[in-house]
Amino acid sequence: MESGTSRTSDTGSTGHAGSTETSGSGDIARTLELLWDTGRRPSRGPKPTLTLDRIVEAAVQVADTEGLERLSMRRVAAELGTGTMSLYRYVPGKAELLDLMLDRVQRPSENPADLGDGGWRGALEAMARATLALYRRHPWLLQVNQSRPILGPSALDGMEKILTLIRPMGLTDPELVSAIIMIDGYVVGAARSQLYEQEAERRTGLTDAEFWQAQVPALEKAMASGRYPVTASLSEDAFGSDFDHFGFGLQRILDGLEVLVAQRRGESAP
Repeated sequence: MESGTSRTSDTGSTGHAGSTETSGSGDIARTLELLWDTGRRPSRGPKPTLTLDRIVEAAVQVADTEGLERLSMRRVAAELGTGTMSLYRYVPGKAELLDLMLDRVQRPSENPADLGDGGWRGALEAMARATLALYRRHPWLLQVNQSRPILGPSALDGMEKILTLIRPMGLTDPELVSAIIMIDGYVVGAARSQLYEQEAERRTGLTDAEFWQAQVPALEKAMASGRYPVTASLSEDAFGSDFDHFGFGLQRILDGLEVLVAQRRGESAP
């Protein structure tokens, strides 16, 4: 496998909602060495004042609090109280650092209770909710194109755990992977919608309730016109915030998978 030749700008792009970085855009071989700790270590010399773990943790902290567009080797160095050049002794650049950050934040939980009730359906639901929570803790993840991820220990640990739990579904291996991809895509869409809502409120200064309240006079006239009879007939809570849209959609995906699992087992669909 050849190392990637295109490198991500050290300053990053601006904007909270769009994709600004791409995983796997640095030196792939060197990134894998760092992820799997297979590189050479100096046998002599003074004990280093920094560690790769500290650098990655500081980078995650910067991205969490200031956004991915503020992440740079210089900013991480400032967070650590050291010179920028000191970081390059541990990591080649921002592109490789980003891949280390991605693997760091995606470490799977070690608590068995976080893996569902032991069944495949519970495992996939737990995975979906844990992933949504991950994006809420680290919204900058939505700004990274992860279509070609570098597979480190955390990524493979997570994959191993979920595959172990869903293999009893009886699907083919490509179908098992597809089920994971399908749910992940659903979660990413929901997380991105939530991020857009937060960004809209930040940019406009209007809360979600204030935004919709401003449209009430015009909408009331539109509903009274008779042009939209079905929309006008909806209950007052149809667009309310109390309904769990994420949970509803997730359960329908799992229902569909349950039908497929029953078919493969020669059982009647639930």
